[in-house]
Amino acid sequence: MKPGIHPAYGPVVFRDKAAGAAFLTRSTATGSKTVEWEDGNTYPVVDVEISSASHPFCTGTARVLDTAGRVERFERRYGRSGAK
Repeated sequence: MKPGIHPAYGPVVFRDKAAGAAFLTRSTATGSKTVEWEDGNTYPVVDVEISSASHPFCTGTARVLDTAGRVERFERRYGRSGAK
Protein backbone atom coordinates (compact mmCIF):
# COMPACT_ATOMS: atom_id res chain seq x y z
CA MET A 1 0.00 0.00 0.00
CA LYS A 2 1.18 3.49 -0.76
CA PRO A 3 1.59 5.57 2.38
CA GLY A 4 -0.58 8.64 2.83
CA ILE A 5 -3.40 7.85 0.37
CA HIS A 6 -5.54 5.47 2.43
CA PRO A 7 -7.87 6.43 5.29
CA ALA A 8 -6.94 5.48 8.83
CA TYR A 9 -8.00 1.93 9.75
CA GLY A 10 -8.56 1.40 13.44
CA PRO A 11 -10.89 0.16 16.17
CA VAL A 12 -14.44 1.58 16.10
CA VAL A 13 -17.57 0.74 18.08
CA PHE A 14 -20.73 0.29 16.02
CA ARG A 15 -23.81 0.80 18.19
CA ASP A 16 -27.20 -0.51 17.03
CA LYS A 17 -29.87 1.94 18.12
CA ALA A 18 -32.75 -0.51 17.57
CA ALA A 19 -31.38 -3.46 19.56
CA GLY A 20 -29.15 -1.64 22.02
CA ALA A 21 -26.20 -3.83 21.05
CA ALA A 22 -22.66 -2.63 20.38
CA PHE A 23 -19.81 -4.22 18.43
CA LEU A 24 -16.12 -3.40 18.58
CA THR A 25 -14.44 -3.91 15.24
CA ARG A 26 -11.92 -2.27 12.94
CA SER A 27 -13.06 0.12 10.23
CA THR A 28 -12.19 3.26 8.29
CA ALA A 29 -15.48 4.83 9.47
CA THR A 30 -15.12 7.38 12.22
CA GLY A 31 -17.61 9.00 14.51
CA SER A 32 -17.58 12.34 16.26
CA LYS A 33 -18.67 10.75 19.55
CA THR A 34 -16.61 8.42 21.74
CA VAL A 35 -17.54 5.68 24.16
CA GLU A 36 -15.65 3.86 26.88
CA TRP A 37 -15.59 0.17 26.01
CA GLU A 38 -15.57 -2.83 28.37
CA ASP A 39 -11.77 -3.01 28.29
CA GLY A 40 -11.48 0.53 29.68
CA ASN A 41 -10.28 2.15 26.45
CA THR A 42 -12.11 4.94 24.66
CA TYR A 43 -13.09 4.36 21.03
CA PRO A 44 -15.01 6.38 18.44
CA VAL A 45 -18.63 5.26 18.11
CA VAL A 46 -20.81 5.09 14.98
CA ASP A 47 -24.58 4.77 15.53
CA VAL A 48 -26.35 2.52 13.01
CA GLU A 49 -30.07 1.96 12.50
CA ILE A 50 -29.88 -1.79 11.92
CA SER A 51 -27.28 -4.52 12.39
CA SER A 52 -27.13 -8.28 12.76
CA ALA A 53 -28.59 -7.90 16.26
CA SER A 54 -31.83 -6.37 14.99
CA HIS A 55 -32.18 -7.40 11.33
CA PRO A 56 -35.17 -9.77 10.86
CA PHE A 57 -33.20 -12.17 8.66
CA CYS A 58 -30.44 -12.61 11.25
CA THR A 59 -32.76 -12.82 14.26
CA GLY A 60 -35.10 -15.36 12.65
CA THR A 61 -38.19 -13.16 12.77
CA ALA A 62 -38.44 -12.68 9.00
CA ARG A 63 -41.89 -12.96 7.45
CA VAL A 64 -42.60 -16.01 5.36
CA LEU A 65 -44.05 -15.00 2.02
CA ASP A 66 -47.04 -16.92 0.76
CA THR A 67 -45.67 -17.70 -2.69
CA ALA A 68 -48.49 -20.09 -3.57
CA GLY A 69 -51.08 -17.41 -2.86
CA ARG A 70 -49.16 -14.89 -4.92
CA VAL A 71 -48.98 -17.26 -7.89
CA GLU A 72 -52.71 -17.99 -7.69
CA ARG A 73 -53.51 -14.29 -7.52
CA PHE A 74 -51.33 -13.66 -10.60
CA GLU A 75 -53.08 -16.46 -12.50
CA ARG A 76 -56.51 -15.06 -11.56
CA ARG A 77 -55.57 -11.58 -12.74
CA TYR A 78 -53.82 -12.44 -15.97
CA GLY A 79 -54.97 -15.96 -16.71
CA ARG A 80 -52.80 -18.95 -17.20
CA SER A 81 -50.88 -18.89 -20.45
CA GLY A 82 -49.22 -22.18 -21.19
CA ALA A 83 -48.40 -24.46 -24.06
CA LYS A 84 -51.45 -26.30 -25.35
